[in-house]
Amino acid sequence: MRESGSAEDEDLITQVREGHVHAYEGLVERHQTIAFRVAWLITRSTPDAEEAAQDGFVKAYRNLDRFQSGKPFRPWLLQIVANEARNRRASEQRRERLALRAGREPALRSGPGADVAAVASEERRALLAAIGRLDERDQSIIAARFFLELSEAEAAMALGIRRGTVKSRLNRALGRLRKELERDA
Repeated sequence: MRESGSAEDEDLITQVREGHVHAYEGLVERHQTIAFRVAWLITRSTPDAEEAAQDGFVKAYRNLDRFQSGKPFRPWLLQIVANEARNRRASEQRRERLALRAGREPALRSGPGADVAAVASEERRALLAAIGRLDERDQSIIAARFFLELSEAEAAMALGIRRGTVKSRLNRALGRLRKELERDA
């Protein structure tokens, strides 16, 4: 089963391998957002995430000859980016709390529906506060699966764990999140 977009990725990779270096820009454009998000999930720092993503793309380009044709490019790239982010984080010993970008709230509107928006905003705040009280591993697995919408395989590669571990960690993390939410109720 082919990943969405892998045919286009394969075409771009073939072009790069044939000497059309500019085709790599297409791969960068297609995957730069998710690469940054994966790096940010690990570093929790915008500048570090940007550098890790950029370094990951450079390493992927330099090692494109090692990429197996027929395999999806995105998980391979995300693993490289995640490794760069982990290396950067370890070397700089950054231990910031996960500040989810998804937590930014739109301005509340007035008039019909304002009450619904206010309730939704309060629920979002409560959910993010509960996630913020979880340990870093729980925050990372929840963010990878639900905020970044990574597949189990992609989350496993990005976090450097086995696919089965993604399932078990996510299950335990969601259980702890439920307890946090019940505590708030």
